[in-house]
This record gives sequence, C-alpha cells and structure tokens, in this order.
Amino acid sequence: MADFKVVSSDNHCFEPADLWTSRGEVSKFGDRLPRVVNLGGEDRIGKSVVGTQGEEAISLGDWWFVDGYKTQGAFAGTQTGLRFEEPERLSMEGRMEDVRPGGYIPEEHVKDMDADGIDYAVIYPTVGLLLFSIPDTDLVTSIFKTYNDWIAEFCNAVPSRLKGIAMVNVDDVGAGVKELERCAKTGAFAGALISVYPPDERQYDLPMYEPLWAAAQANGMPLSLHIGTNRPGPGQEFQNLDSATTNFLTQVDHWVRMSIGHMIFSGVFERYPKLQVGSVEMEISWVPHFLERADFNYTQRGVGVAGSYRLIEGALPSDYFHSNVFVGFQEDALGIRLRDIIGVDNLMWGNDYPHQESTFPKSREIIDELFSECTQEEKAKIVGGNAARIYGLDL
Repeated sequence: MADFKVVSSDNHCFEPADLWTSRGEVSKFGDRLPRVVNLGGEDRIGKSVVGTQGEEAISLGDWWFVDGYKTQGAFAGTQTGLRFEEPERLSMEGRMEDVRPGGYIPEEHVKDMDADGIDYAVIYPTVGLLLFSIPDTDLVTSIFKTYNDWIAEFCNAVPSRLKGIAMVNVDDVGAGVKELERCAKTGAFAGALISVYPPDERQYDLPMYEPLWAAAQANGMPLSLHIGTNRPGPGQEFQNLDSATTNFLTQVDHWVRMSIGHMIFSGVFERYPKLQVGSVEMEISWVPHFLERADFNYTQRGVGVAGSYRLIEGALPSDYFHSNVFVGFQEDALGIRLRDIIGVDNLMWGNDYPHQESTFPKSREIIDELFSECTQEEKAKIVGGNAARIYGLDL
C-alpha cells in the first residue's frame, strides 16, 4: 500500500456536547436545539429533562435530544476499535466524556489517521445525520448552518488532511442552494449532504430541484446520500436509532436506489453531465442488480410503464450511473468481486471512524485482505484515487 495514497471517503466527527447550545440560535429555538441528556440522570448541560421522549430507552448513558426527539447516543463515539478488542462489550450505552478525542479535536483526528494509515479524510457528521428527521424545517436549517460553520473550522485546522461535507436542507430549494454556495466559498468542503430520501411528495425527479443540481455542478460540490438521513413527510414517522433494527439496516439501500433512480429516469444527469451524486455507507453489492433491472425495465417495457422521459438516443440508465454516481463502502467483499459490473471508477472506500463498526485501527490490514484479488491499479483507485478525482483533493 506504500506506493499510493489512502483516502477514507467516509470519516466522521462527533459533535461537541455544547456545539448548538453555545453557537446555535439559542434566543430563537432555546431547548429545542440539540442537547445531551443522561437517561439515568439530569441534562448534561444542567437543564431538567422535560417534554422529551425516551423514558423507556433501550439503554442508559448520554443521548442527544432535539426538539423533544431522542436521536443519537454517545456510544457512537466511545467504542472505536472495540469490535476488534472486546466485541462482547459493544453496546448502545456511552458517556460524552468518553467520546474519542479525535471525534471533536482535529489534531487528534489526524493522529488517529496516522495510526491507521490514512492519508486524507472526508468528514461527515455523526449527530447531524439523524437530524434530517426533525420535522421543523426552520430548526433543521439553523442546526445545519451551525454545524457547517463548526466543521469548516475543524477541517481548516489541518487543511492538508481534512475536508468536510456540508449539511444542506432542501425543503426550501432556494435556501438550500444559498447554503451550498456559502459553504463552497469557504474552501473547507469537498461536497454537500442532502437527504438520502426526501418526503414522498418531494422526490428528486421533480423540476423544483433544478437549481440544486445546477449549483452543485457549478460549484464542484458532489452531493452525498448518506445512510440515516431520510427526511420524513406528512404521516411518516420520525426515524432514530431505536427504529434501526437489523432488518431495517439490511434493507436500507432501498432508499438510495429510489433516489438515484429518480435522478436517472428524469434525465438529471443528461442536463447536468458534471454533477456527481453518491451513495454513502450503504455498501455496494446491491448495485449490479439495480443496474440490470434499470436497463431491463427501461428497454423492455412500454413507454407508459417505463416513464415518459426518454434518455438521449442509445443511452441506457446504467450509462448515467457509471458517469455520474459514486458508491461508498467499508467491507463489502461481494461487491468487490462484482467490481467490473459496478465500475471500478465508481467505488470509494471509507473506514467510518470513530463509530463502533469502523475499521480503525486495522484499516490497512482490512484493505489488504479485502482487495487481495484486485490489481494494484484497482486498489489505488478504490482506496484513494477515485475520491481524490471526484472531490478534487490535493494528495
């Protein structure tokens, strides 16, 4: 591995306990902003736990509450590497004081990258992911802006090693575009994160999103669809870790398939040929079946069934997947065996630091095993080259 760079295209921070209470719009939103609550005691910032959900919690420890909703537990930042050392201790209980320092201190993050053999990292949120489920759009927009300001500072502390992914709420597409453009100007971001699946009545095949695709292309900001970022609409339930059953996680690629399909079959990538959209942390072995079904149904069914929009003559849905879609993964050995169908140029590896399922601190060992049947050129692309090309990273 010494002859090429390793990029984790899916690292995470773990947001500080006082991020939103100290930097957010407290005068406007007050206790509705994200805050940490100990489910066996008092609020971690000294306020009583009133009007919140989660009294019958699946575990104790510190949890983030937002607008009365229980969202993310501290355990997501406290058990890094435990799967290799003491897997029997893996749980959904943790305390904020035990969160790995690399989750919120950029210099410590880079030290852990060095220990793990990672040259460059693209940083996603942890707490922020589940905040796409908060119903109040004004609150979500405010929360995202505060996070973006903080993670820009985090990444700019070590700009030669870190780039962030901005969180963007597109309930109001115009406001979302302004936030994407604002973040792009900072130079701290490699791309932007939008909901993996919007409310049913606002799917990504609608004309309302044209300004978003245009802005992302014009600003060189790839758009990520990360696991756990569903945006519920009317009648849809708030989603949090309590509902993330093994079956839900097994079927979770359903949402990203729907969104990517909406983009392909409405001609988004024809109109915006330089736009890049990615599936993140939903692994990759679903892709061959998706591509086969997309091409079959597009070519073998009548227009009334297959949809009224027709791609440029001779083009297939799989062509636009291969030119405009990237897929991030961690340990999908089946997907690697199917890499020629998926497209080697479409694959990005990531280690999911500092979460409990992360490959840290054994990323290099896992990479060597996972890519043992790949050529050196294929390895170089998947573990670093593709991320550098798509995100414009200077390695």
